[in-house]
Amino acid sequence: MQIMTTEFCGPFQPFRIQVTNRDQEFLCPAGSNLLKAMERKNSGCISVGCRGGGCGLCKIRVVQGEFHSKRMSKAHISDDDLEQGVVLACRISPASDLVIESDQYQPPVAG
Repeated sequence: MQIMTTEFCGPFQPFRIQVTNRDQEFLCPAGSNLLKAMERKNSGCISVGCRGGGCGLCKIRVVQGEFHSKRMSKAHISDDDLEQGVVLACRISPASDLVIESDQYQPPVAG
């Protein structure tokens, strides 16, 4: 896995996104937001919340592949998370085919 933090760029080919724990896949055009591409396909394999990085519901783990990333709130994605490939689907764009796991969101513990 390689994290790229440059602006979204690259060829305008769609990338294949495999969601292993949901046994689903969809195509995401280069330069497109991963969560928006999933919503356009009506697949529902990634949880959708605020669509802007504020809620953390779309937390996924990238198992394989490269992506571009916008800034993510430390409240939802720690440095350790990022090293393990855990990101917010609303804040990334694929730079290659991706293999991901959805359903990584853990609600805060009330206490």
